[in-house]
Amino acid sequence: MPVISAQRMQDRRDSILAAARAAFARNGAEGTSIADIARRAGVSDGLVYRYFTNKRDLLNAVLTAFYERTMGELDAIASSEAPFEKRLHDLIRRHIEGFVVDADLCRLFISEIRTSSDYQGSAVQQLNRRYTGILVRVLQSGIASGEVRPDIDIRLVRDVIFGAIEHRAWAAVNGGHLNVDATARELVELLRYGLVPRPQKRGRR
Repeated sequence: MPVISAQRMQDRRDSILAAARAAFARNGAEGTSIADIARRAGVSDGLVYRYFTNKRDLLNAVLTAFYERTMGELDAIASSEAPFEKRLHDLIRRHIEGFVVDADLCRLFISEIRTSSDYQGSAVQQLNRRYTGILVRVLQSGIASGEVRPDIDIRLVRDVIFGAIEHRAWAAVNGGHLNVDATARELVELLRYGLVPRPQKRGRR
């Protein structure tokens, strides 16, 4: 039997993952079978099982790739030397953008993965906690710098931000329109200044 190079094996795995993502996005997790994925990838069912234990293993791999790519971008924002408000804005904007760029995976996560009976304690839940933890880290840095009041409930702020974005973005996930820039700007302003009117700037004389 000829030896398959490491690169060839990686290419096969990547091809199967790409096919799995497309199949899950089109049919959902429940509506997708290993046979569907194999057909999309142009390989046999048996070859899929050489790289992945089962459909759940494949689904976790698809979501892990998504989370790791996105968290890399968010980590870069959180670790930058930019002022607190800019980092907060950029994190929020990138999260909103994800609902447009990766609408298929966001829809899959919200409608099927998060509501499944085995979500609690799963590897995907741990990834989601790491994801939201990046925002928590930025909020903590705002407290340390004196730009956020120290008695704030960080978990409440986290839930307000992610809950508001998810609610607003659900239409976009299902094919509607979402103004990413305006939504990010308005949410940050609401968080920073609350509901009270902001003082009007006096014009120059």
